[in-house]
Amino acid sequence: MARIERALISVSNKAGVVGLAKELKELGVEIISTGGTEARLREEGIEVVPISEVTGFPEMMDGRVKTLHPHIHAALLADRSNPAHMEEIAGMGIKPIDLVVVNLYPFAETIARPETTLEEAVEQIDIGGVALIRAAAKNFTGVAIVTNPKRYSSILLEMQRNDGDLSIETRRSLAAEGFHHTAGYDAAIYAYLSRAFEEFPETLNLVLKKKAELRYGENPHQRGALYQEIGAPSIAIVFAEQLHGKELSFNNVLDTDAAWSLAKEFPLPAVAMIKHNNPCGVAMAEKLATAWQKAYACDEVSAFGSVMAFNRPIDEETAALINSIFVEVVIAPEYAESARKLLQSKEDIRLLRLPMEREVYSTLKDLKRVDGGLLVQDYDAGEDDLSQVGFVADRKPSDEQWDELIFAWKVAKHTRSNAIVLTRDKSTVGIGAGQMNRLDAAYLALRTAGDKARGAVCASDAFFPFPDSVILMADAGVEAFIQPGGSMRDEETFKVIDERGLVMALTGKRHFRH
Repeated sequence: MARIERALISVSNKAGVVGLAKELKELGVEIISTGGTEARLREEGIEVVPISEVTGFPEMMDGRVKTLHPHIHAALLADRSNPAHMEEIAGMGIKPIDLVVVNLYPFAETIARPETTLEEAVEQIDIGGVALIRAAAKNFTGVAIVTNPKRYSSILLEMQRNDGDLSIETRRSLAAEGFHHTAGYDAAIYAYLSRAFEEFPETLNLVLKKKAELRYGENPHQRGALYQEIGAPSIAIVFAEQLHGKELSFNNVLDTDAAWSLAKEFPLPAVAMIKHNNPCGVAMAEKLATAWQKAYACDEVSAFGSVMAFNRPIDEETAALINSIFVEVVIAPEYAESARKLLQSKEDIRLLRLPMEREVYSTLKDLKRVDGGLLVQDYDAGEDDLSQVGFVADRKPSDEQWDELIFAWKVAKHTRSNAIVLTRDKSTVGIGAGQMNRLDAAYLALRTAGDKARGAVCASDAFFPFPDSVILMADAGVEAFIQPGGSMRDEETFKVIDERGLVMALTGKRHFRH
């Protein structure tokens, strides 16, 4: 091995690059640089050789072409142990480059912004940087490639201890990290373009970046971590900012995602309380505090230790209500200062903040792991078009009933199947979730609702296979139903509705959640 004498620095992420360059100069390393990196280093008084001086060509086409030149790539790819290679580049007047410090254009960060256009994304596809990394990494026995700013200090320390050299183990490690960097980068580009032009590609490449270590997995004996999918929109749950509380667990994240997705459904101030990935209380009202009280009243036992999502900034009145019970996680678009201080007085509560945009949904696919593979589908997202809903016996609901049915239908969409949701006054009064048959789901919803079932409406996530659960709820005083329809025994159910003078809306669309 030989000491590093010549380095090429061209970075998009300039964190730490000034300190690195200064230390390299102290070690007697000549620095070649490009564009914005060159300008940044010169601002700090660091002497650099512009890339155009090495190539004999100016940087072209707004920087699209600057390092793609034989005087650069021959300097990187020449095998130092091959005399013919070294004689050949010497005859061409090419000096070897021993160290490359490169990181790539921020493609992933660019496509995370919902407003990013295809043209803007394409401009963030790095060409020269990827070529530099691959060339240097291929020739790692003679060239060190550094793509991670977090390694600057350890690289400098090793060079200082070893007369400007790096061990073969370090070079190999850096090369592997370089190929990891380009592999993830290329996969992110592929994933983005395939989503734009191909619904279900033959090869599905997933690119995920570890976002956080979790306290544990689904159970304390399981380890867990949260990964961010490259290309996820910046308003996705993985970008939520934690303001207070201990680390999140696997289940905390799952329940927070479920609560947030449900809270986004409603136009008025709303709260969604989630327990074990199912709603246990949901309400919408003119005031957030009123919505909380109505949601809590649905199932006070299950609300203890729940995750709560709010679609409006939390005020002090609502914060006081939250503090009246034990809550695992609260997520909201914002907190009033007084509300935040009040909530932070409780050590165990976790506070998350995330901007909310009701109409923006992820373009990524919904993935579910099975043994040896993945199931892939579109997300069940967006507003249902209920303009063509049918009604049994043409008996239509009042305007008030229709608004209530729509509210119940949205909650049912976010409830594990088999799901029965009973609501009154834009608040849930009984929820039967995750049952093996719809009759048991109805029993559970009615047991929670009690007397509140009288005058309530019911949403069922899928059709009623028999009229038994409808009869059960009608006997308890439920007055209107919304369901997809489509059972072979629909006529039996419709007969019950017609004979009792009740309302039943048929959406033609189900919302299973397994």
